[in-house]
Amino acid sequence: MSPLYYNKKNIMAVNVNTVYTTVLYILNKEQRGYITPQEFNSIAAQVQNEIFQSYFPDGNQLNRPNQNNQQNDTEFFNMFKDTAYKLYPFEQDIAFTYVGGNTAWQNNTANVIYKLGQIISTYNTTNVNNPRLDSITQLTSKKDFELISRSKLTAPTNQYPICYTTNNASSLIIRVSPKPDILTINCLTVPTNPIWGFQVGGVGQYVYLPGTSTDFELDVSEQTNIITQVLKYCGIIINDPTIIQTAEQEAMSVSQNEKS
Repeated sequence: MSPLYYNKKNIMAVNVNTVYTTVLYILNKEQRGYITPQEFNSIAAQVQNEIFQSYFPDGNQLNRPNQNNQQNDTEFFNMFKDTAYKLYPFEQDIAFTYVGGNTAWQNNTANVIYKLGQIISTYNTTNVNNPRLDSITQLTSKKDFELISRSKLTAPTNQYPICYTTNNASSLIIRVSPKPDILTINCLTVPTNPIWGFQVGGVGQYVYLPGTSTDFELDVSEQTNIITQVLKYCGIIINDPTIIQTAEQEAMSVSQNEKS
C-alpha cells in the first residue's frame, strides 16, 4: 500500500516536551496564564485525536483530483499521498486469536482498532506445493452473513470466505466462515495518548521526566498544528478569547496552505 519512497522507520514523531514548553513560552510571554501538566495531557490527547480524525475527510477531499485525473503527481508534492503518509505509522497487520468459547476471532493486542482494511483468512491445505491458501475475506453484515451461509448457491468456501464483526466489553470480535487456521487483518489503530511525564521538584516546580513521557504519534509536520490547537484549548481553560481567536486563525491558515 505504501509508496516506495516512504519508509515507516524514518517517520518522526512530535516531541511532547517541545510542544508543552512552546505552549508555556507563548502563554508566559503574553502573560496569559498557565496550564498544569495534567491539563496539558488532557488537551494533548484531545488535539491528537482531532487531527487524526481529520485525515479521513481531508483524504477524501484531496483524492477527488486523483479520480478526475487533475492531480499533479510529483515525488514530494502530492497532497493526497502526503495525507495518506501520515496514517502509515498506524497501519498494522494484526493476527487475531481464535476463542473457542465464542466460536470467533478476537483481538487480544493492546492496540485499539480504528478501521479494518483487508482481511486475510489462511487455510492449511494438503497440497505439498501450496500448503497454505490465503483468501481475501468479504466483510458483511450479520444479516447477510446468515443469509449467504444458509444458501447452497452462495455458501462461503475456503476460496471465498465471509465474515462479520461484533464487540464485547474489551475487544473486537470477528466471525469467519469457513473457520480459517489463521486470521490476519490489515488495520488502522488509534494513536496512543501523549503524556508529559513529570515529578515535583524541591521548590514545587514540575520537572520533565522523559522516561515516563509519551510523544505525540503524529508526523513531525503536524507540530505547528498541534501547538496552535493546544493553545486554542488553553484559551478556553484560562478564559481568554484572544488566545482562542489567534490560535484558530493560525490553524485555519495552516489548513488552507496544506489544501491549496
